[in-house]
Amino acid sequence: MSTLSAKAEFTLKGHNPDVLTCIASLSNDEVFTPPVLANRVLDTLELAWAETNDGKSIWADPTVTFIDPFTKSGVFLREIVERLNRGLVDEIPDLSERVDHILTKQVFGIGITALTSLIARRSVYCSKDATGEHSVAQSFDRDWGNIWFERTEHTWAADRCAYCGAPRSEYARSKDLETHAYPFIHATDIKAQFKQMFGAEVQFDVVIGNPPYQLEDGGAGASAMPIYQKFVDAAKALEPRFLTMVIPSRWFAGGRGLAAFRSEMLSDDRVRVIADFLDSRDVFPGVDVAGGVCYFLWNRESRGECLVSSHRKGGTSEVVRPLLEPGADVFIRHNEGISILKKIVAIESGAATASLALPEGHRFADQVSGQKPFGLRTFFRGSKVKSNIDDVLVLQSGGRSWAKRSELTEATHLIDRWKVFTSKSSSEHAGQADKDGRRRVLSLTGILEPGSVVTETYVLLGDFDSEAEARNCLSYVTTRFFRVLIVLRASGQDISRAAYAFIPTQDFSKPWTDEELYAKYGLNDEEVAFIESIVRPMSLNV
Repeated sequence: MSTLSAKAEFTLKGHNPDVLTCIASLSNDEVFTPPVLANRVLDTLELAWAETNDGKSIWADPTVTFIDPFTKSGVFLREIVERLNRGLVDEIPDLSERVDHILTKQVFGIGITALTSLIARRSVYCSKDATGEHSVAQSFDRDWGNIWFERTEHTWAADRCAYCGAPRSEYARSKDLETHAYPFIHATDIKAQFKQMFGAEVQFDVVIGNPPYQLEDGGAGASAMPIYQKFVDAAKALEPRFLTMVIPSRWFAGGRGLAAFRSEMLSDDRVRVIADFLDSRDVFPGVDVAGGVCYFLWNRESRGECLVSSHRKGGTSEVVRPLLEPGADVFIRHNEGISILKKIVAIESGAATASLALPEGHRFADQVSGQKPFGLRTFFRGSKVKSNIDDVLVLQSGGRSWAKRSELTEATHLIDRWKVFTSKSSSEHAGQADKDGRRRVLSLTGILEPGSVVTETYVLLGDFDSEAEARNCLSYVTTRFFRVLIVLRASGQDISRAAYAFIPTQDFSKPWTDEELYAKYGLNDEEVAFIESIVRPMSLNV
């Protein structure tokens, strides 16, 4: 066996521990993909290719081209090479020739930083220099092989990048720092950009990878803006046969600036697979991505409903269904929840219906306040003591204070009513699943007496004439039934008015229990078991 053949055989074997598994656990700044997840995605691609190509294997075709345009560790490319190496044995029997063909003709990548490009080349070529003595490729005349990287600068239009929206204050950096101006989304004509990169016009059959998720936007704290949607849009512009990416799941129902992206994705019937993981740590050990992660498969040549697999502690559910259910404006990530929603709407409408939209007058969301219920911002800090008989008690972030009535600019007619409130954002404690996979969903929740108000840290869930009505409403809010309907509509930890869109209102002359609600809407044992596997009990003593 030649030295090159020995090297190729060695590098394409599995290792224990796999160094790329270790790297995937290091940081969540740029989330590295573990090999196990990469192979899940490739398994999905393999099945989809076979369905579209008369059962043929994608790994047995020496003409199929792949690109990871935002490669980090190179794990997708490495696993693709491994599969092609096995699949092309009959087509190209000689190992050295086969590996060289795969590396030079079929597998391409773009590094997102100088460091990750070197890691990716080492993963794929066994050398950061594709022409070096340790490289398993033979025919390259450039040290970067087919894994390209060059420093890219942002194009400033006033204070932000014209391509990715990065703030100039954060990313106008010196030459010794990474710009995070990712070339894949910094081009007017991405096909022309690829021709310039690789020196030839290549039509890629498969675009695959795990793009960067967000950029710091210069706001307070850990404020950041999503950018993964820009990579999806750029990939579609390449018109590949297949596109598959790992991205956060927050786009299903929320996410800053993602409304247009969500609408486009949910109306695209070429999205044929979505695999959703409610807890990102199930596939990214040690990395908590708020709202979970998913991967999707887009098939240019196939249209229809989507195979949706929902993965959570306690099991996986798979259903072929529309991405956008009638009457909904978001993707409902829990397959089991759709039958529950249909039963609720049927009872509230008085007839069976395909739409998930509650009729007018039956929507709990209509009694939920908007942002800044009384005009007080999150950073408002009132007086520590009450100085006037007309002062109002303010529930604010971190505690309570007093404010003059004149400081309130909105909803002043609600000051002297009984009110039910909850935090606008689910806290880490409420949002995280327990060991059984159940969440509390709502954070600080309770009743405000007359003469009390809240800052925009909170929302009002209703206002009432009497304490009894408010307490009856609170009994409803704390049911598992109520909170699972938030889970079906919300994404991540932001619980704004829109998160209550699937919840029906009730008669608050009486208190409510889960058992009464299950019976009212005719939920069966399986539906009740689903609810109670998702949401844990919540005490009224909040």
